[in-house]
Amino acid sequence: MDFLTLFLIYLCFVLAVTALLCLCSGRKESFLTRSINRASQVLSLVIPTQLQRVTHQALHRLFHTRSCLFMVLHVALQAAVFGEYTWEVFVYCWELQFHLVLLLLPYLLLAGNLGCFLLCSRANPGTVTKSNAASLVKVYAYDGVLFQRGLVCPTCTVEKPARSKHCSVCRTCVHRFDHHCVWVNNCIGASNAAVFLLYLLSLTATAAAVAAVTAAFLIHVLLLSDIMHSTYLDAQGQEHPVEIPFLVQHLFLTFPRIVFMLGFVILLTLVLGGYCSFSLYLALTNQTTNEWCKSRRFGGSPHLPTQPQDRPLVYKNIYSKGIWRNLKEIFNPPTVLERKKKT
Repeated sequence: MDFLTLFLIYLCFVLAVTALLCLCSGRKESFLTRSINRASQVLSLVIPTQLQRVTHQALHRLFHTRSCLFMVLHVALQAAVFGEYTWEVFVYCWELQFHLVLLLLPYLLLAGNLGCFLLCSRANPGTVTKSNAASLVKVYAYDGVLFQRGLVCPTCTVEKPARSKHCSVCRTCVHRFDHHCVWVNNCIGASNAAVFLLYLLSLTATAAAVAAVTAAFLIHVLLLSDIMHSTYLDAQGQEHPVEIPFLVQHLFLTFPRIVFMLGFVILLTLVLGGYCSFSLYLALTNQTTNEWCKSRRFGGSPHLPTQPQDRPLVYKNIYSKGIWRNLKEIFNPPTVLERKKKT
């Protein structure tokens, strides 16, 4: 099986798994969850107990405790991509007289992305403490469905403001909790949601810029070589015109590291673009990932204390105020004083 076929199979597999995870992420007891649980039960009969314990501890340390491992991996992947880009793509493009601004664009986007990365990882996401809990309770109204008035966090022993959630990784309650991001090793909340959105946008743009410059270089090489108008002989000795699979394999044999990097960056751009679009949708509708997941799981139905049990409860997002005001709230989170002025 040739390189192009293997790469397309790999690309389709990764995209299918990503789509499956996105579809099943909000469903309680989904088919994916049941399948994983059953598979783990079967494997537990084969895998030694000691190995299971070590694996469980390693996974718990990776995903349920604050760790810099993913931050190191994040920086290492960027260093590998830009090392290859600088060492080969930039040099070749400079010799081919590509415009300097085009070649420097990925570096400018990288600088902005690293700035957002550092700000997002070091910023306070909006920690709820005993000193500010009383004031944060007044920022958002309780919808009575996802967020109930009067609930106290058993760990932090503070009243939970609407749209807040206790993060088991950071071991604290976060105001307007979105999710805990392992890549920045921090929670995403009211105080750093804007920086995180800029981080996602700049990361997607960086990957797309590297992919665009690299693809432009490879296409330029093909045009200069005039190979697209050539022919080749197959195993039976028959002559065929050059097609795209042949061109890809030719480039892979000539520039293996560059083609591999391009494939990785294209895949990264697709995945990041999808997640970036989802994050923009949440921002434009004034939702958090936590609220989106909870509203999807809602289908079965806790009822409001004051609502009859025989009447189905319908969730409605009461926090959306229109696209412009929703975006403004992301970049300028409301305070207690601002809410008092409006009321």
